Formats: sequence, structure tokens, C-alpha cells
Amino acid sequence: MFLYLKYPDWIQPEIFPNIKWLSLLRWYGLMYVFAFSTAYFILQKVAKEGALDNKNYKVTEDDLFSFIGTGIIFLLLGARIGSTLIYNKYDPSNPASINYWTHPWLILWPFDSDMHFTGFAGMSYHGGFIGGLLGMIFWCKKHNQPISKWIDAMVCAIPLGYTFGRLGTFLHGELYGRITTMPWGMVFRVPSSEQFLPNIPWVQEFAAQIGMDISTKNLVNLPRHPSQLYEALFEGIVLWLIIWTCRKHKKFDGMLGCIYTGGYGLFRFIIEYFREPDADLGYRIGTDTSAPIYTNTSLLNFSTGQILCFIMIIGSIIGAIILYSRSKKQSLESQAVKTKKRVKK
Repeated sequence: MFLYLKYPDWIQPEIFPNIKWLSLLRWYGLMYVFAFSTAYFILQKVAKEGALDNKNYKVTEDDLFSFIGTGIIFLLLGARIGSTLIYNKYDPSNPASINYWTHPWLILWPFDSDMHFTGFAGMSYHGGFIGGLLGMIFWCKKHNQPISKWIDAMVCAIPLGYTFGRLGTFLHGELYGRITTMPWGMVFRVPSSEQFLPNIPWVQEFAAQIGMDISTKNLVNLPRHPSQLYEALFEGIVLWLIIWTCRKHKKFDGMLGCIYTGGYGLFRFIIEYFREPDADLGYRIGTDTSAPIYTNTSLLNFSTGQILCFIMIIGSIIGAIILYSRSKKQSLESQAVKTKKRVKK
């Protein structure tokens, strides 16, 4: 009995892998189109509920398009810059490795050294988060709109869009998890997935547990957590349901933004225990930072992603306290003004 799943052979990074020119179309890019379209549709719905209107202003379609367009541009720039400068580790011994700190113009260059189109191979969520946030702040400042209120509206849309992004990484066969004996563990395609020698005792024991025959193999490709799907579910769908439920019960402007930031940070922090860290980064903090990354040896070994998510959680708590205190103060001041007017009458 096989206690694992095999990544479907028919799924390739290209949508039409054997058709000239059309092979440039990739599932990852298509998922981005679905992500942004979904986010725009949900933002429209939130706007129609009056979440962005006030006595002197009613939001227009042009406002929404301009707002989300600015956010997308800043998000993509942040995601790309974050990936190349934070997650990309330069290896002088590898001719294909690029030092983006000394060659920053290559950050947005979509071709390899042989001028083959590769697209932007590498996007960082945390870089995209900062970029998107700066984009929304920039737009609100430029159009004299309340930042917290518009961010609350946007985070109602982001998680579902993010779901498509993580489905894109699954279809691309990247960002997979650590090895597992769970029956839904998946054997991802070679060469993206690390393989192991079959004469290693622990590999033999592992294969025996899941019913995998490795007697004729030179290298063994073991099943892994489909962590992309975990993220799509919890950081996407579940987080969206939480925010969507809370949107009409928020106590202050910015509350939904704090829920999103803290909720994402918490879900991602936990899922990072199942997701394999980047091979060139490994563990940043831990009891044994040299421990193998393909399996979880200690809950006290923390990846770069977990450190950034911890910062998000703390930031969301601090932000919520500041925004709630400011809202409370404004409410008291408003009541005081109303009281004075009544007394004068």
C-alpha cells in the first residue's frame, strides 16, 4: 500500500509547454491575473457597501482602479526586491549566481545569461507586503484619503487573491514542504525536489514506512508536505473568512489591517514548521542552525520566514493598541465638542 501521492506529470510550469511562443505563458503568471482580478472584485463589493464613503466623499470606479493599480505596482516591486536582496544568497562558486547588491539593475531583468526568457524567478511575500503597504499609503496621501480605512477595505480582498498566488507555486512545483510520512505527502518533480541516496539507513526506514520501493533507485525522491496548499487554505481562505466576518463589526479603523497582519503572521509562522526553508539560508536562529532543513528536528529552529512573521505579529499588536487608543481619543473629543454645543444652546 502506497502512503503518499505523486505530483501529476501533466502539470508543467508552462501552460502550453510544447507550443512555440505560447510556452511563454506560465501557470504562475496566470494565477497572478486571477489573484488581482479577485482582489479587485472583492474591493468593489466592499466599496458598494459604503465602507469607503463619508459625508463629503463617495468612492468611484476610477478611485478603486487607481488605488489597486498603485498597490499592485508597489507590491510587485517590493516582492521582487525582497526576494533578490533578502532571500537570494550570492554564491561566488556558481557562475549562474547573481550578486544583486552590486548588480541591482538585474533585479527586474527577465532573462538569464543566455537571453532565455525566465520571467521574474523569485518573489518574496514579505517584500510584497511592505511594497503593497507603501503603495497604499502613497495613494491615500496623494488623494487625501484616510489610510486605515482604505487598508481595511483592501485586506478584505487580499487573502483570496493570495490563495491563487500559492496555487501558482504549487503548479510551478516549488516552495514545497519537508519530508513526511503523512498519506497526503507528495513526491514533487525532479530536479526541483532534493533527492537522497538509497543506502542511507534513515532513508530506507522512511521508504519502508510509506511502502516505497527504492531497491532499483540511484537516488530517492521522498514525499513532502504540500505546504503551498496549506498556505492557500489557512493564509488564504481561512484568513479571508475571519476578516470577512469581522468587517461589519470592527471597533476602529485599521482593525482589519491588524487582524490580517497578525493572522497571516501566525498562520505562516506555524506552517513554516512544515515548509522547507530556502537551502541557501537554512535556519537563522535555533538550538542547531546546521540541522537538516528537509525535516523538522526542533521547534526552536527558526527560519527567515518565521522571524519576519514574528515581527508581523508583534507589529500588528502594537498597531492595534495605537489605532484603538487614537480612535478612543477622537471619540472622546468628538463627544466633548457635542456636549459643549448642547450647553451653548
